Amino acid sequence: ANGGAVRDYAGVGRVPHPGVPIIAIPTTAGSGSEVSGTTIITEEAAHEKLLVISMYLVPEIAILDPLLTYGMPPALTAATDALTHAIESCVSRKATKLTIDFSLRAAGRLARFLPVAFASPDDAEARRECLLGSLEAGIAFTNSSVALVHGMARPLGAKFGIPHGVSNAVLLEAIMRFSLPGAQERYARLAEAMGAVPAGTP
Repeated sequence: ANGGAVRDYAGVGRVPHPGVPIIAIPTTAGSGSEVSGTTIITEEAAHEKLLVISMYLVPEIAILDPLLTYGMPPALTAATDALTHAIESCVSRKATKLTIDFSLRAAGRLARFLPVAFASPDDAEARRECLLGSLEAGIAFTNSSVALVHGMARPLGAKFGIPHGVSNAVLLEAIMRFSLPGAQERYARLAEAMGAVPAGTP
């Protein structure tokens, strides 16, 4: 619908016209792209991941069917960046009460059910809950933004060929420690939502 090369659209709001309607049917519980206007396209020659953000990329319809995720191997199941989406969108400076609620629900689901889906790939409940967690985290970060983990993970993945979810995971702990002083109350809520501490822990 727009012509040109993908690089022409790298950045925010650089897609001038809508294309064909998009129906998104995720086969992984990872990116939340079924509710996002963000896409990443790797330019192999330059070892660069181009970020394209446009409301024209938001799917018209999202269909979440857990059956389509049963074939995911354990390594791909574990390499999701949905949990990073949930955490970063919760502590983002652009977060709102609404997005934080989505973030906390997503973090809770994913902390509980990702290990189950990894260990038992055909567990229907775990697959469904991981898809819902990815969706909720996608809604949260689309409306509040991600943060430093994603900012550093994208070039890391492009230069070294590391899967995006893995590069997020490699960076997540160190960056959480770095950002903790600026978002202690939200990290505490995340810890509760994820079952790391009992509810009401001071």
